[in-house]
Amino acid sequence: MVMKLTTTTRYILLVIFITLGLHSILSFTHEDYGNATSLRNIANQLSWGGSADADTLTTNDASGYPNSLLTRRANACLLMLARNSDVNDAVKSVRRLEDRFNKKFGYPWVFLNEEPFSDEFKTRVSNVINGEVIFGQVPQDHWYPPDWVDEEKAKAGRDKLVENNIPYGGSVSYRNMCRFNSGFFYRHPILEQFKWYWRVEPDVHFHCDIDFDPFLYMERHNKTYAFTITMFEFQATIPTLWDTVKDFVKENPQYVAQDNALGYLSDDGGNTYNLCHFWSNFEIADLDFWRGEAYTKFFEYLDSAGGFYYERWGDAPVHSIAVALFQNKNQIHFFDEIGYEHNPYIHCPLGQGTYTRGKCACDRQQSFDYNGYSCMRQWDRIQ
Repeated sequence: MVMKLTTTTRYILLVIFITLGLHSILSFTHEDYGNATSLRNIANQLSWGGSADADTLTTNDASGYPNSLLTRRANACLLMLARNSDVNDAVKSVRRLEDRFNKKFGYPWVFLNEEPFSDEFKTRVSNVINGEVIFGQVPQDHWYPPDWVDEEKAKAGRDKLVENNIPYGGSVSYRNMCRFNSGFFYRHPILEQFKWYWRVEPDVHFHCDIDFDPFLYMERHNKTYAFTITMFEFQATIPTLWDTVKDFVKENPQYVAQDNALGYLSDDGGNTYNLCHFWSNFEIADLDFWRGEAYTKFFEYLDSAGGFYYERWGDAPVHSIAVALFQNKNQIHFFDEIGYEHNPYIHCPLGQGTYTRGKCACDRQQSFDYNGYSCMRQWDRIQ
């Protein structure tokens, strides 16, 4: 008995055969398509496909970093502190990081400003982001100097730094920013929902493709803080910071980690500070560390000393000293793979394999890593 097929049935079968044929061809010729449409990946995306820990990450054998573009996301955001006047440079940074990383992972952006964002800023920034964008205003008590600051003493300190030609020596707004980034940004209500953040500044460059998720890497490897550039601080901006830190540690020894990174901060066992710090205009970190008891008490102690205004304590040495002392050294991570530039300094991956895999566009000979002003040698010696 021969079964007769109607015209409609023939068309349906033809469409099925063509679809299966195209699927087979694309699976063999496009690896990403094959991975994305495999039964294993489809199952992992469904709630009944297994627990959160069961999703399998494709890894790059050379680095161990996840490079699958279809893995779950961490509870994280990309964070920028900017003013309305920064709109052109903010758009440049956002566009660059979206192109190199976030268009594949879709993390939300958070923008904070001490004043309300203008419609122009919000429109132009949102226009280059595919995912969620959140705009917030910094509370006044998180930004401006507290009432107890002696303005006469603070002005004398600023004038001294201006005489010595120290960058931002006379700027109160710069000190506001440093204090905010040291002790308040993580308290903002918008950030309460997140565990991780990636700090991004206006007009920075990302020179390599980032085909792995740094947040998931840090989460799975028990990392707290990550950097790309490390350097020396200006001694004139922090003359009493280390003594204040030592006083705090003497009063609170319970917060110091057993396998800490003191050897990165000091050349003589902690007696003096060698001025090394992680350049915090790029940092990926666990917000829970800043929210924790050790850092909370540490910041309150530093803040009460007045050094953010009487001197020019920056958030970079404050963050660096805290994470180096209160975390084990293996909880701090150097992301060599992330080619990064904040004028005038560049981190460019030096290894040929890393440079090639990331399709990096930077000049490796210009990398700051082992420049005379860099602290990579101090970092290397504790590894």
